[in-house]
Amino acid sequence: MTTPPALLIAGHGTRDDAGAEAFRDFVRELGRRHPGLPVAGGFIELSPPPLGEAVSELVEQGVRRFAAVPLMLVSAGHAKGDIPAALAREKERHPGISYTYGRPLGPHPALLSVLERRLDEALDGADRAETTVLLVGRGSTDPDANAEVFKAARLLWEGRGYAGVETAFVSLAAPDVPSGLDRCVALGAKRVVVLPYFLFTGILPDRVRRQTEDWAAAHGDVDVRSADVIGPEPELLDLVMERYEEAVKGDLRMNCDSCVYRIALPGFEDKVGLPQQPHFHPDDDDHHHGHGHHHHGGHSHSHAH
Repeated sequence: MTTPPALLIAGHGTRDDAGAEAFRDFVRELGRRHPGLPVAGGFIELSPPPLGEAVSELVEQGVRRFAAVPLMLVSAGHAKGDIPAALAREKERHPGISYTYGRPLGPHPALLSVLERRLDEALDGADRAETTVLLVGRGSTDPDANAEVFKAARLLWEGRGYAGVETAFVSLAAPDVPSGLDRCVALGAKRVVVLPYFLFTGILPDRVRRQTEDWAAAHGDVDVRSADVIGPEPELLDLVMERYEEAVKGDLRMNCDSCVYRIALPGFEDKVGLPQQPHFHPDDDDHHHGHGHHHHGGHSHSHAH
């Protein structure tokens, strides 16, 4: 039997010791949960160990093939550029190794479930229908990365009964947290839960909480609450393995994570597995022959698991 490729976890890096330790703990826990699979993790910047050290650690164990998974919610400069560049450099340093590269984690339904749990904890029984959520992302100079946070916000809003889900960013992109809170109030919100879209504790999530508290102190008439970060939940551990499997099999899909025909999203459970009909266009030749309705598969991917 051929040995499975090793798993390399690539993190952002943080100046926050607790955040860096949370990442290292998470990598160790993945290793414990999957004995027989070599697992190592490293950072692109700011904190040890660097990604190159994690690759060397695997190579010293005799690893020739690995799959790299970015432990990141959105695909910004790090996931698109820095990690692939770092991996290419490692390939030159260690002749004979090969690797595949997985995709970022969000906005997967499993993570949306954890975010929903964090909101429930902050609401503590308060009514969702009277609650506006402010989802706060890291923020990037990459518009695509910022758009991914909006996508997560929209998916969190659909079918869960919140009054609304607004979006803000802690750095590099507008609106910032105070402007995001102003926006919620302008839309009529009396209760706002600020939800950090971050995996682990760190300097940026701390900043989100501090800015939220400062804003709340100046707006006593609004019920403002802070929710916790996602954290090293079982869903996150499972999702990393799902991304590993995809990378190993070369199964890089379209947006199937949040496809209502594949995944039971709240309020849309009845759509899972429905056969897809193509749209009939009146100018389509096929339509005139009266047999267009025999064709299935308007959705270009299979819903079978």
